[in-house]
Amino acid sequence: MSPEQATAAFEVEGLSKVYTMGEVRVQALDDVDLSLRDGDFVVLLGASGSGKSTLLNLLGGLDTPSSGRILYRGEVLDADDETALTRYRRHHVGFVFQFYNLIPSLTARENVALVTEIVDNPLPPEEALALVGLEHRLDHFPSQLSGGEQQRVAIARAVAKRPAVLLCDEPTGALDLATGVVVLKALAQVNVEMGTTTLVITHNASIADMADVVLHMADGRIVSSERNTRKRSPDELKW
Repeated sequence: MSPEQATAAFEVEGLSKVYTMGEVRVQALDDVDLSLRDGDFVVLLGASGSGKSTLLNLLGGLDTPSSGRILYRGEVLDADDETALTRYRRHHVGFVFQFYNLIPSLTARENVALVTEIVDNPLPPEEALALVGLEHRLDHFPSQLSGGEQQRVAIARAVAKRPAVLLCDEPTGALDLATGVVVLKALAQVNVEMGTTTLVITHNASIADMADVVLHMADGRIVSSERNTRKRSPDELKW
């Protein structure tokens, strides 16, 4: 499907988020408008406090906006309907964070299987782990895996429920260069093979070269949005 034919995964209109702590009022997002296509690989860049994680949490249904609205495939994510938001998170969204949050007493296969038990049509854990190149580490515990392998288990766990959307907050932040490239390859492969709309928060501007869309954020706003004419593979990135 060409970009012109792709449907909108997200339409964001006038999105704002204010946190109030006592007498302190923090404007985390300020009147954000955004449109993202199905299957886009999106990189969000910006300094700490620019609003990247807040935007990701709102798109993932982990938080609700103070004003504005989010449409997912044409349907409004209703901040007042927690049952619908839970269903949305469970069936449509996968999350990957900087820290892997694996259960130490479970093997890689068992960590992934936890997610497959709550959805209707999951990938078998073995297939999900093979997708990220860990078919040979199925029965290893987190303590027997490197940091990059643990992150790939976390990616496999996220994609095992066949999410339409994959939201990643600093997925390479705790990894060295070589390991980070391996993890980015896994994310790129999932994006291509499963058609998953993928959003990646990073402080590493070079990762933007592998994206379809690059969003720059500052002070709770999207200050620029660019679509790459040529995407680079993770191996080609200049760190």
